[in-house]
Amino acid sequence: MNQNELTLIEHIEEIRKRLMIIVVFFVVAFIGSFFVAKPIIHFLQFSEEAKQLTLHAFTITDPIMIYLKVIIVLSLVVTSPVILYQLWGFVSPGLYETERKATLSYIPFTFFLFVGGILFSYKVLFPFIVEYMILLSGDLGITQVIGINEYFNFLFQVTIPFGFIFQLPVVLLFLARLGLINPMTLSKIRKYAYFVLFVIAAFITPPDIFSHLLVTVPLFALYELSVFISRFGYRKYVLAEQKRELELASSGNEHAVESK
Repeated sequence: MNQNELTLIEHIEEIRKRLMIIVVFFVVAFIGSFFVAKPIIHFLQFSEEAKQLTLHAFTITDPIMIYLKVIIVLSLVVTSPVILYQLWGFVSPGLYETERKATLSYIPFTFFLFVGGILFSYKVLFPFIVEYMILLSGDLGITQVIGINEYFNFLFQVTIPFGFIFQLPVVLLFLARLGLINPMTLSKIRKYAYFVLFVIAAFITPPDIFSHLLVTVPLFALYELSVFISRFGYRKYVLAEQKRELELASSGNEHAVESK
């Protein structure tokens, strides 16, 4: 059935079915995460960054809260390809065949870029932030007493956003492939995009120029890479539209000949 032919009730029913699939996969991932959460917590707790700190539990519920947060984050990461696939499945009937195949192939890349963004933030950015805070505390004569729950909250706040930011190339490629944006527009708004990325970097880095540049430069490079990649998607969109117009014109000519 064509997407345009679906009634409102049928749309709601399809959304319900797809949400149920996502929930089932999330529950399975949630149960599986119970078995890997503990070693991951230990790995993060005794990493090189955390070894410089003495982590404390300030409330009785801190251990279970950390356990649940790690399990939920793991479950969301594992389920994210399923979420993307269900989203693609919902919108794909409104796309042409070539667009469906092209956009489906982007899903694995979004997952790997998400994980890559988290790893970049954890291995490059997070250690500099921790080191800077330790040095600043020493300069101010402050003895840090850090809660393990607060430590993990801060870790997630720094790393998870980078997972989404690193998906920028695929998102722009997807939009360009559908003709919703074009590389020329992305080039024209470059200075505004740089300003937004500069502000984002300021929010997630310590107030020193080196840490800021450490984040800002990769974000700028990521945007330029996104603009470059979007050119390929937009070029395919233009070629597909030209081919479609030729097919329509050829079909129109055939009907005209038959009517004569």
